Order: sequence, then C-alpha cells, then structure tokens
Amino acid sequence: MKKTSLGIIVGAAVCIAAGAWYFTHPAEAPALARGKGNGKAGGQAPVVVNVVTPKRQDVPVLLKANGSVTPVSSVDLHPQTTSTIATVHIREGQFVKAGELMFSLDARAAGAAVDKARAQLMRDQAALADLERQQRRAVELLSKNFIAQGALDTLSSQVESARALLSADQAALRSAQVDASYATIRAPMAGRVGAIAVYPGSLVQLATSLATITQLDPINVAFTLPEANLAALLAAHNAGAVPVKVASSEAGAQAEGKLSFIDNTVDPSAGTIRLKAQFSNRDKQLWPGQYVSASLTVQTLKDALVIPQNAIISSGAATFVYTMEADQTVKARNVVRLYAFGAQAVVSGLNGDEKVVVEGKQNLRAGSRVKLAESATTSPAPGQTKKAKAQ
Repeated sequence: MKKTSLGIIVGAAVCIAAGAWYFTHPAEAPALARGKGNGKAGGQAPVVVNVVTPKRQDVPVLLKANGSVTPVSSVDLHPQTTSTIATVHIREGQFVKAGELMFSLDARAAGAAVDKARAQLMRDQAALADLERQQRRAVELLSKNFIAQGALDTLSSQVESARALLSADQAALRSAQVDASYATIRAPMAGRVGAIAVYPGSLVQLATSLATITQLDPINVAFTLPEANLAALLAAHNAGAVPVKVASSEAGAQAEGKLSFIDNTVDPSAGTIRLKAQFSNRDKQLWPGQYVSASLTVQTLKDALVIPQNAIISSGAATFVYTMEADQTVKARNVVRLYAFGAQAVVSGLNGDEKVVVEGKQNLRAGSRVKLAESATTSPAPGQTKKAKAQ
C-alpha cells in the first residue's frame, strides 16, 4: 500500500511538472511531442502561410446612411378666386419656365370690374379738373374784391376732397386689376408639372388644387446620421465643402453633390441629426421620393497604412498581427485599427515594410517557424528528390 501510494504521488508530481513546462513553453511542446512520436529530435514543422506587404495610400473616411430624394421647392397651385377654367395651357409632366402661362380662368366679371373702376376714376378726374378751374378763377376774383375769402376757402376744400376721392379711385382700379390678374395662373418657378386635376369648364374655388410644380434641378437628398458623427461633420463642414455621393439601389449609378444643411438640433428620441445634400440633376437621374444610399467624406487619411482586415487578430484587450521575420519565424505586433473600409483597414503600429500574415495565422504563436505557401507548392517532394539523385 505504501509503495502504491508513493507511486501515485510521484506520478502526480511528474504530470504537474510536465503541465507546467507545457504552459511555459507553448511553442516547444508540440515539437517535442512530434519528435518523440517520430523518434527524432527535430523541431516543429514550419506552418504554411501567405503574407502581404502593407500599402501606403490616401484613404477617405466615409459616413454612410440611407436617405430620400426631396425637391428644393415644390408648389401646389390653387386659384385665388372662384371661377371656371377657360383654358389649360400645359400638359401633365411638362417642364415649364418661371412665368409661363398655365391656366386661364373666366375673366369676364373681373374685366367688367376693372372697366367700372376705370370709369369712376375718369369721372372723378373730370370733377377735380372743374373744381380746380373754379378755384383759379376765384383767386382772380378775390384779388379784385369781387368775392369774399370764405367763398375761396370753400372751393379749396372741395378741391382737396376731390383729390382724395381721386386717390381712392386709383386704388380701387389697382385692386380691380389685381383681381383680374387672378384669372391667369402662371408658373411661379421652373419645374415639372404633376398631375392636372381640372379641365376647361371646371368650377374652381380657393381650395381646389390645379397642379403641382416640382423643381428637379438642383435637387436635395435628406438623410440622418448618429449624433456621434456630429463633431466630425461640423469640423468637415467648417473646413470647406463636404462632398457627398448617392446611389440608387436599383440603378447603382452615382451622383455627386455637396452637404448643404446640418440641422440645429439632435433628435433626442432617435439620437440622430438631420442633414441635406444638394445635387445638380440636369439628367434627371434623381427623382423626388426615391430612396438612395448616401456616403459623405468627412476626412482623408493621408499616406495611410492599409492591410487586409483578415490579418488583424483581436484577443481580449489586445489587437495585433503576425509578421514574418527574416529568420522565417513570426512576431506578434500590436496595431491600432484606425478605420475600416470593405475588406481593408487603416492601422498604426507598423513601419510599412513588414510581411503581414493573412492566411495560416490560426496555427501560429509568437516565434513559430513559417514557410510561404509559394515555396511549399514549388519545392519538390522527397520521393522526387531521391529519384533525381538515383538517375
């Protein structure tokens, strides 16, 4: 029993010592095990890897969001008087210029009101002219003492009253002319006409929608970004024009514009900030209401160091890559991922002349021996080598 207990204790001690050695020498442990299994004292077989050299390039820092196309301005045309449509001068979908005639209303009543106001004005002009002649004659008669001063004062008051009445007539005429102008409806801006809901003979009132005009060039794209991007947005906007690109999900064609608006408040419920970008739209590539994906450049990283993202290893708090050294071993180098785009990433912590491992890194530890995949595929097999020597 004592011998058995002693053997158990010795065996446990050996296992503990072996485990401690394994964890303190992780790279040598597999090699030792392999050497024992083969009956050889050789080291660990090299791990086949692929490597790349970091690239130096300018990398734009992009912020991406989904947005919708909105017109810079859109007007819903309504009549300013109750009347009937006399003529529709435009077609649905037509592009119109500012000031172009679109609708004519029945203007007979308005024309009659203008004529009446003009006649009233002419009548009061004649009355004023007569009173002014009487006033001039009364002045002459007063100088000869043929009339009293009171008679002249009465005429002067009548002249002033007639002049005031004439001013009122002129204002009434202008008002009638304004009312008459409502009979012709012109385009307030250049744009595209939407659906037309009225026809010649239709009775229209103040609430009746005649048509809409939407400005298509230039045009806006509205979108939102998280408030975390606000500082970068403001810095870029203060530095100059911020370029924005949009693409529709269907066509994929891109349009280029500039950031034109940053809202003055952050939406507290969503934690986002509203933005708009303006685009030239001469080819009508963008259409109001269309959904697009937007990307804007807030910064350009000059001469940045770029490596594939799949070369970066994150382990707990450490982020590192393996680099192949001159002695065919690998070394772990800590890096900082500054910006990621697609399959690439901008990092710091490298010089730029390293050979960064991108494939095979899952089998590596610091100090592991490696061999390039190209060398592994081009080197002859052992059997082939012997055969060549035999010949």
